[in-house]
Amino acid sequence: MARTLIHAPTTARKGEVMEIRTLIAHPMETGYRAGSDGRTLPRDIIRRFACRYNGELVFSADLHPAISANPYLAFHVVANSSGTLSFTWEGDNGFAQTENANITVA
Repeated sequence: MARTLIHAPTTARKGEVMEIRTLIAHPMETGYRAGSDGRTLPRDIIRRFACRYNGELVFSADLHPAISANPYLAFHVVANSSGTLSFTWEGDNGFAQTENANITVA
């Protein structure tokens, strides 16, 4: 399991625009670089990120080999109702990780 950092408010006012920031520890190996033994290291990247707010997709991104290690993503979401933000990263070699953050909207 990869280490993730999620910065999302725990409370917001209805209609408020919230900034969400995420980072995941991942090497994002392109498949073009040679290892210490001279052989090409196998590709291992995160291909897709998605954020759902109470089950509704609010942000997604397709990632490519040009993205640096430990991808950082920042985006904005409008606070509509209390609930859960669900963050999912999917990648090569069956990599998948989901994290959640709760938000209370007043």
